[in-house]
Amino acid sequence: MKNYRFVLLTVLLLWLKTYLVYKNSFDIKIESWKQEFILFISPLSFLLFIFGLALFMSEKRRNRYIVITSFIVSFVLYANVMFYRFFSDFITIPVLFQTNNMGDLGNSVFELMNVSDIFFFLDVALLAWMAYKKVSIAQYVPATKRFRRTYFLATVAIALFNLGLAETERPELLTRTFDREMLIKNLGIYNYHVYDIILQSRSKAQRALADSSELADIQNYVNANEKAPNKELFGIAKGRNVIIVSMESLQSFVINNTVNGQEITPFLNDFIKQSYYFDNFYHQTGQGKTSDAEFIIENSLYPLGRGAVFFTHATNEYNATPEILKNYGYYSAVFHANNKSFWNRDVMYQSMKYDRFFSMTDYNITEENSVGWGLKDIPFFEQSVQHLKTLPQPFYTKFITLTNHFPFELGEEDKMVPEYTSNSRTLNRYFPTVRYMDEALKVFIEQLKKEGLYENSIIILYGDHYGISENHNKAMAQYLGRDEITPFDHVQLQRVPLIIHIPGVTDKHPKVISKVSGQIDVKPTLLHLLGINTRNQIHFGEDLFSKDKLDFVVLRDGSFVTKDYVYTKNACYDKKTGVEVDASHCEPYMEKARQELDYSDKIVYGDLLRFYNKQQENKR
Repeated sequence: MKNYRFVLLTVLLLWLKTYLVYKNSFDIKIESWKQEFILFISPLSFLLFIFGLALFMSEKRRNRYIVITSFIVSFVLYANVMFYRFFSDFITIPVLFQTNNMGDLGNSVFELMNVSDIFFFLDVALLAWMAYKKVSIAQYVPATKRFRRTYFLATVAIALFNLGLAETERPELLTRTFDREMLIKNLGIYNYHVYDIILQSRSKAQRALADSSELADIQNYVNANEKAPNKELFGIAKGRNVIIVSMESLQSFVINNTVNGQEITPFLNDFIKQSYYFDNFYHQTGQGKTSDAEFIIENSLYPLGRGAVFFTHATNEYNATPEILKNYGYYSAVFHANNKSFWNRDVMYQSMKYDRFFSMTDYNITEENSVGWGLKDIPFFEQSVQHLKTLPQPFYTKFITLTNHFPFELGEEDKMVPEYTSNSRTLNRYFPTVRYMDEALKVFIEQLKKEGLYENSIIILYGDHYGISENHNKAMAQYLGRDEITPFDHVQLQRVPLIIHIPGVTDKHPKVISKVSGQIDVKPTLLHLLGINTRNQIHFGEDLFSKDKLDFVVLRDGSFVTKDYVYTKNACYDKKTGVEVDASHCEPYMEKARQELDYSDKIVYGDLLRFYNKQQENKR
């Protein structure tokens, strides 16, 4: 063994470093000594295998391979830490291909970095120094066939032992889990990435193997579960212009709430009193965040569990709202003062049949009117209305805000409420940027009225995804006056605002609607309000106003919410008490949640709507 100490030292250093990262950089829930042991050994089999390859190399190549591979593995670990700091999630292969987003991340990446991050590469520097100085431990000794055989048999034994233990903790781990944390806790972060590569390869093959019979099964499921729309509201907004606003990172906990005694959203609080407001409405996004929200809103399909549909399947055929409304004489446009390729929007919008995309080049953007991710929301809306005036009517339009985006930067001149005081700079700065966006929405509505575009429109405002991740639970608990944020509380914090405003209708009869719902329900709801029959369309949402609508929403990680219960992280909670109860209370909905996510994934991975569109063409 002493002849191969350099390989074994490399494995040992990375193994211990990975375990320390698990314990200090990721919030991985451990419930028993067995889970802790699995977590501890989980990196070992991969590290033994990847560095064991050095045993087959010549003297010149061995040490170079060890140092370079050690750096790559360390970088993968560090990249996951950086990703986790913001998203509370782990990188997937599709995310790695979203490289044309990276140039826009700028300040967000630097905000996430810590001085202590040098720790991630100290062992690499040590190994490089040893190899360069040719210290005794790094000196080359050819590996015997017997040693290599023993080494890899031990590696396979450890891998099988790890997998066997994992299966006792989580049966069918590789086939029935939506939770990346569960995979990493049982397989280790490196084996998880190998598994992710396999999944990516399999998903690439699904389109080629898909056929129309799969779509027929899904169509039958959708038809069997579709509820009749509300007859009284069906067509109440027929022929009106549609104005949709994506409110960046806006969570419902700020609505009708204060910070340091001042209202956070004074305009929205008043606007709600003239609208239909859904206070039990959840975002259902995955790794695609804002783009996922767009995808759900306009397709009534679930996003993918890995990566963003806007990147991985942007050239699929869809039956999105802009395409449907085109058949009713609508012109469609998106307004977003960012690079048109960010989230691959320029490609995806073509697939969803948008007529026009007003992007960064259509706006006057200067240093004075920008902050954080770009053009501030007030000048964005002011300039957008001028473009909006030029569109043929009726139009279907979507506006995507930017200012209330991590790291929540804002100049002193734009702060209308003071920052909060907690141990989280992110939460502290969140409130002023939310308040600024609220003011921008007020300006937008005033501009619509001024330009005569308000009265004949239906205006929909929705929060796209969370702004405050689990990494800030301690500060969030402080703000909400709680001892801690439990998994139940975390799911409840995924509620985002949905406001539907119809001038001349909702201002006379406003209503707060508390039925459990999600972004998946927006498309059929809007189409019904416009008087468009959705029967035989492929969608998983329901009309929010339907008297028969089920109180039910599925989140992308497999969690779900019903009228009385919340299911998350393999536990069932009573909504009235927030206390965990027997899983049997949630079991009636588990199969429905799994089936809908599976069906939606099949549609996207198999590009199944190409068969639906052919069916529609044949009918014509």
